[in-house]
Amino acid sequence: MNKSDLINAVKDEADLSRKDAEKVVETFFNTVTNIITEGERVEIRGFGSFTVKEYKPYVGRNPKTGVQIKVPPKKLPFFKVGKELKDLVDGEE
Repeated sequence: MNKSDLINAVKDEADLSRKDAEKVVETFFNTVTNIITEGERVEIRGFGSFTVKEYKPYVGRNPKTGVQIKVPPKKLPFFKVGKELKDLVDGEE
């Protein structure tokens, strides 16, 4: 499912116009993006949580040449699935 499919699903499920459904989906994604960009956590009970993981700098190695390189610290978005969703996907109810 891509973003357009999600918009259509919201439109059909909530009986909204395509424009309104698109606004709902865009608002959701923009809000989640803004919150995790600020380093805060977004938790949706039963679905999962979005957080930012911080990684320390380390010395890596170029696999092709074997030359050591310094990898700077970085922050990456991370999604942790909720128990209810995990159980549904696993076939447990």
